[in-house]
Parts: sequence; structure tokens; C-alpha cells
Amino acid sequence: MQHLWLIPTLPLIGFAVNGIFGKRFPKSTVSAVAVGSVVLSLLWAVKVLAALGSLDTPHVEQYFTWFQSGDLRFGFDLQVDRLTAVMLMVVTGIGTLIHIYAVGYMAHEGGYARFFAYMNLFMFFMLILVMAANYLLMFVGWEGVGLCSYLLIGFYFLKQSATNAGNKAFIVNRIGDFGFMLALFLIVIHFRSLEFSVVLPAVSGKPEETLNLIALLLLVGATGKSAQIPLFVWLPDAMEGPTPVSALIHAATMVTAGVYMVARSAPLYQAAPLAMEVVALVGLATAVFAATIGLLQNDIKRVFAYSTVSQLGYMFLAAGVGAFSAGIYHVMTHAFFKALLFLGAGSVIHALEGEQDIRHMGGLRKKIPVTYATLMCAGFAIAGFPFTSGYFSKDEILLAAHHHHPWMYWVGVVTAGMTAFYVFRCLFLTFFGDYRGHHHPHESPWVMTGPLAVLALLSLGGGFIKIPQYLQPVLPREETAHDLSLVVIASSAGLIGIALAYYLYVLKPALPDQLAQSFRGLYRLVYNKYFVDELYDAVFVRPTVTGSRTVLWRQVDVGVIDGIVNGVGAVARIAGGVLKLIQSGNIRSYATWVVFGSLFLIVAMGLLVVNTAAGGAR
Repeated sequence: MQHLWLIPTLPLIGFAVNGIFGKRFPKSTVSAVAVGSVVLSLLWAVKVLAALGSLDTPHVEQYFTWFQSGDLRFGFDLQVDRLTAVMLMVVTGIGTLIHIYAVGYMAHEGGYARFFAYMNLFMFFMLILVMAANYLLMFVGWEGVGLCSYLLIGFYFLKQSATNAGNKAFIVNRIGDFGFMLALFLIVIHFRSLEFSVVLPAVSGKPEETLNLIALLLLVGATGKSAQIPLFVWLPDAMEGPTPVSALIHAATMVTAGVYMVARSAPLYQAAPLAMEVVALVGLATAVFAATIGLLQNDIKRVFAYSTVSQLGYMFLAAGVGAFSAGIYHVMTHAFFKALLFLGAGSVIHALEGEQDIRHMGGLRKKIPVTYATLMCAGFAIAGFPFTSGYFSKDEILLAAHHHHPWMYWVGVVTAGMTAFYVFRCLFLTFFGDYRGHHHPHESPWVMTGPLAVLALLSLGGGFIKIPQYLQPVLPREETAHDLSLVVIASSAGLIGIALAYYLYVLKPALPDQLAQSFRGLYRLVYNKYFVDELYDAVFVRPTVTGSRTVLWRQVDVGVIDGIVNGVGAVARIAGGVLKLIQSGNIRSYATWVVFGSLFLIVAMGLLVVNTAAGGAR
């Protein structure tokens, strides 16, 4: 018994302490409780993994039966295998760095204890999600991180745009979660269990049509949580939350939950070829679509938000072509460089007293040198610069895509070039040229730059942690030949993207505006994100709101339900008005009513006797 329950419980204790007593504590105590609980969770996870050794077989601990119905048992069971081990290290390791960073970033913000309570609660649910031994407990963590996402995105609840973004994230995720629930119902019906150890080995004996349906419904859930087409629209708006939230939830951990769920269900997807193909197509389409939008965004956090959507598309592409281990490899490397990009963006925003528009930045590399150096490391990593972390994981995905369908490789290469271009466009506009802002930039404190330095090292060297080989006993690996020419082409696309960004935004800074004027229609389309939000608003939101008001409220609620209730009340009121005349309190009146009542009974009984006698005579 390794007491796996301690890993998620320690952050839960931090949530309870800060949530109940945090307002009475000084900020130093709040941060000590919040950061300390996550550090202890990380240390206990390391201790557990060291004790379990190679993890060639899953280690499962059953604690209690949650509920039971006939032969169906649903238990609070946790497990650790090699896939869980990777996710544990990502969640607790990156989570620790982000919590430390948040101590400095949130130092002058209101709701300090509430913020860290929510962050600790998120850690609890995320750890439940990745450690669950069955789909039901995974779904509990799945819903829990969705709740925490809503709370943290809308943290600045006095700001209308933040509350709208929180609501949007919550509603869009509920759409995806409905698909997840339907998949769980089908799994129970066809497998009579939700345990991974029971369901996944049994897929080979089930009809392919059933498996395809289950896998597609699980994909619906994944598209919501991991911001894939068509449910990606919530993630860019989620940047309304504090920057540490963007780094923890919407870059490194929560949004990868869908990728993890698909990888955990790898045997199911391998037995469902139609669903696998859909996963690949959805991932590739999302990667390209989001990358094009990122080309023209001017909010530094939104640039990185669309980058997240695009990189998640790469991960789904990997899963769809059977390279599940490559997808998880990219989950890990993406956690390094994307957390660094968001935290670095937060450092820039902190240095400029809240400014997020890159058009009002420039020339910052000498004013905030640590932030500049670390962000450049993240930029090279996401661009797939040779031997950085992104280089290794992206090559694994692209080689697997080429083995599956060569055209997917070429689309992925073009997307890689666009990724390098828009990330370095953002970095060049932020750090090069003349300063275009109105504030006095200053470097962030060590509590913020320290995590940036650690993440920079991981962004550069993290790719040497060979995750695909480590995951070999757990996840099937698509065997592909290492074609050096394909690797060179993919790397060249990134280098070309960097060079083009340098040419347009450092050497010829007037040229982008000229191009925008020349291609005004296309520029407006991409700049406005293809008007997807406006389309959804016109097709889904407004009809739903209007229908709710005119049909459900005015006609059904007011006209039918209120009409019935009010009608019953009116009848009762009229009847009461008549009956109250009888209750006069006058004894003579009561005597009169007794006489009339007696006469009525006598007449009625007489008629009954006569009718009975007449019937007998016949």
C-alpha cells in the first residue's frame, strides 16, 4: 500500500485551510499553505514512483465502494502506471512552479486567499482525473477541473468580460461533457463495468459499430475540454483570468485532459478505426485553423491561447494516427514551453502595469532581460528549433502522420511554419524595435523569474527525456522509420517562419501594414477569427435566448404553468368565497342548514328505496 490517496488529498487540504481561514491569515501564510501543499504532493508522488520501480504493470489501490447496483461496483480506486507517472510529474511539477510564480504575480491583487484556494482545488481534481482507475472517477475529476476553470476564469468577477468568459467556458464544456456521459452509459451497457482493467482488455470482443460510437462520444467530451473544433471557442476568452491560471489550466494541464483520456482509452480507439480517423482529422483541422488565427492577434495572451489550441490539435493528430506515446510526449514538452510562454507573458504584463497589446510594447529586451531570455527559449522550443524539446516531440508526431497519410505530414509542416512565424512575430514586436508604450518597464521579482529560468531549461533540454520509449509497455507505439529528410523539412519550416517574422517585424516593420491593405478582405476575415463567435451567436445563442424568453418563459411558463396554477388558485378562491357564507357563526343559520341537510338526505334515501323496489319488481 503506497497511500496514493495522499497525492490528491494534500492540495485538497490546502484548499480547505485557505478557503475557510485564508481571510484571517497574512498573505505569507496563505502562500505557504498553497505552495507547500502542492510541493508535498509532488514529493509524495516522487516517493511513490521511486517505491514502485519500473511500473511494468499498473499499481491499483481500492479504498471503498462508492456505490453498487447488482453486480456493478463503482469504487473510489486509484492507479499508477507509466502513463499516470508522466502526467503526475507534469501536473505536480509544473503546478509547483506556477504556484510559486503566482505568489509574486498576485501579491497586490484582491482575493488572494480565494485565488490560491481555487488553484489548490484545481490540483486536487486534476490529480483525481489522471489517477482514477475507472471512467466514473475520471469523470469526477473531469467535471471538477471544469468547475475550477469556471471559478478561475471569472476570478475578477466585478469585470463583465471575465464573468462572460467564465460562463462561456462552463457552458461549452457542458456540451462536450454530455457526450462523455453518453459514452459512459454505453460502456456500462456493453461492458457491465467502468474499470479500465475490465473495459479495455474486452474491446476485441465487441462490435466495431458500438466501439466507434463510444469512441466518438468520448471524442465529443475531449473536444470540449481540450478546445478542438467545434468547441474551441471558450479557450481564447479564458485569458480573462489571471495569467497563472492561463499557464496552469489552459496551457499545461487541464486542456490536455482530453488527450490523456484518448490515450488512456487507446485499445478502444485502436478497435474503432472510424473514430481514430475522425480524431486525426479534427486534430489536424484544429491545428491549422487556430494557427491561421494566431497570425494576426495583438493581445500577447491571445496569441499564446491560439497557439495552445493549435498544439492541442497536434496532440490529437498523434492519437488519431496511432502515435499515442508521441501525443503524450508532446503533452509534456508543451507543458514546459507553453507554461513558460504564459508566465513570461505575465512577467511582461507585470512589467508594463497591465498592458497586453503587443503594439504598445517594443524594445523591452534591455529593460527586462531575464524575461526576454527565457521567453526566447520558449519561442525556439515551440518553433521546433533543432534539439529543443518541441523539436523532438513534434518530429515524432509528423513522422507518424507521414506514415499514416503523407498529406497530413505536409499540412503539419505548414502549420509548424505558421506557429514559428506568429510566436516570433509576438516576441519581436514585444522585445525588438523602439518602445511604443506609456509605462516604465521593470523586471519581475525573483519569485517570478525563478520559475521562468527552470522552465527555460526544461524547454531547451526536456526533449531528451524519451517519453515514447518509457510508455512502450502502456501505450501502443506506431513504428515509423526515422527519415532524416522529413525531419530536416519539418525543422526548416520552423526556421523559415522565424526568418520571415524577423524580416517583416524587425527589418521591414512597415511592410506588414502594406500587406494588410493589399489583402484587406482576407486580413479582416482572419483578424476577426473567421467570425466564428458571431456565427455561433447568430445560430445558437440568440435563438436559444429568444426561444427561452418567448416560448419557454412567456408561453409555457407564464401561459401554461402559471395559468394552471393561477386557475386552481382562482377556483379555490371562488369556492372558499361561497363556503365562507355558511360559516356565519349564527346558531339559527346553522339549525336551518341542518334542517335542509336532513331533508336532502331523507329525499335522497327515499328515491334510492323507490328505485331499488322498482328494479326488484322488474
